[in-house]
Amino acid sequence: MHAVWRQKKLVLGCALLTGVLGAGYAFLAPKTYEVSSVLRPAAINELDALNRSEVYKLPPADALAKVGAQLDSYEARLGFFRSHEQLFTAFQKPGQSLEQSFEDFNRNSVNLILPDPKKSDSLSSYIRLELQYPADVDGVAILNGFVDYAIASEREQVGADLKVIVNNRLNELKGKIDAARANYETEKESKIAKLLEDDRLKRARLQDELSALRLQMKMERTNRLAELAEAISIAKSMGIKTPTTPSSMADATRSGSSQVMRTEVNNQQIPLYFLGTEALEAERTALQQRTSDDFTNPRIAQIGKELQLLEANREVEVLRKRGNEDIFLQDVEPLRAEVARLRNLNIDMSNLKLVTVDRRAQEPLAPIKPKKAIILAVSLIAGLVIGTLIALIRHLISSRNQPVPYSSLEDGRFARRERKDDEPAA
Repeated sequence: MHAVWRQKKLVLGCALLTGVLGAGYAFLAPKTYEVSSVLRPAAINELDALNRSEVYKLPPADALAKVGAQLDSYEARLGFFRSHEQLFTAFQKPGQSLEQSFEDFNRNSVNLILPDPKKSDSLSSYIRLELQYPADVDGVAILNGFVDYAIASEREQVGADLKVIVNNRLNELKGKIDAARANYETEKESKIAKLLEDDRLKRARLQDELSALRLQMKMERTNRLAELAEAISIAKSMGIKTPTTPSSMADATRSGSSQVMRTEVNNQQIPLYFLGTEALEAERTALQQRTSDDFTNPRIAQIGKELQLLEANREVEVLRKRGNEDIFLQDVEPLRAEVARLRNLNIDMSNLKLVTVDRRAQEPLAPIKPKKAIILAVSLIAGLVIGTLIALIRHLISSRNQPVPYSSLEDGRFARRERKDDEPAA
C-alpha cells in the first residue's frame, strides 16, 4: 500500500486515461432507444355482437392470445417489414437481402413479453412489445404501426374464419333441407305408387266380380229358360193357357151356376205351369231376346259406378300438381329459420375491437444505450485497478533489483551472523 501510495500519480493517471476513454465512448457511441406498447383484453361488450352470433365464440382472453400470436408471428412481422420498407431503411445493410436484414432486425430489436403463467390473477393479463432502435429510426411509428397491423391482420383473420364458418353452416343446413326435400319426394312418389296400386287392385277385383255376376246371371237365365220350357210342356199337356190355381181347376170340373168367390191361403209355391202357356211362352220369348242381364242385378250398376270412380285418382292428381312443395316438408322450419338468421347476420368487422391498447409507444426521453454514468464509473474503477496493478508490478520489479542492506537495528541475529562470517577473512 505504501508503494501504491508513492505511485499515486501513476494510478490517478491511469484512472484519468480510462475515464477519458470511457467518456469518449459514452458520448460518441451510437445511441439506442427503446419504446414499448402494452395490450390488454378488450371489454366484454366489444365482443358481444360476435359472441351472440352463436357461430364464433371469442372471449376477451382468447382474443388477446390471438393478437399476441400475431405479434409473435414471423410471417406477420415480415409482412409488415415488406409493406413499410421506408421505415426500416436504417436496418438494411449493403450486400444483404431484404429477408436477411429483417432477420437481423427481428432477432435483435423486437421483444415480446408475456405475463408469468404462474400468476392466476386476471389483472395480470397483458402483452408487452418492446422495440430497440438507433437514433435515425422512427421507432414509435414502427411499433405503433406494427401493433395496428397485427390487430388488423387478426381482425381480418377472424372475419375470414367467421365467413367460412357461416358458409359451412349454411351448406350444412342446405344439405339437411335437401335431404328433407329428397325424403319428401320419395315419400310422395311412394304414396302415389301405393294409391295407384290400390286402385288397380280394386279395379281388378271389381272387374272379376262383374264377370262373375254376368256369368251367374247368364246361367240363371239359361236355367229359367229350361224351367219355362218344362213348364210350357206341362201346361200344354194339361190344357192350361191362362194363369190359374189348383182350386180354380177343381171348381171348373163342378157344375152349377152359382158364383162363388174363394180366398186361397197356401204356404206352398204354386207350380210354374199354372201360369199358363201364354204367359210362359211370352216370358221365354222375352228371355231369348234379351241381350244383357245387367239391369236385373243392382250390384252391376254399383260396380260400374265404382269402376268409373277408379278411372281417375284425384288424390294422385293433387299430389302431382303441387306447386310449392317445400311448404309440405316436415321438420324444416327450424332449419329455414336458422338459414334466414345466418344470411341476415351482419357483424361490422371493421369496428370489432379485439384488444385494448393500454399504452401506445411514445417518444423516449433518453436513450437506454450507452449508459453514460455506468460507463464513466466502470471506466474510472477500471483505471484505478489497472493503475494499482501497474504500481504493484513496478514495486516488485524494483525491489528485486536492489541489494539487501546490513542493519543490526532491524535484525541483530543477521548482523552477528555477518560478523562471524567475516572473521576468518580478517
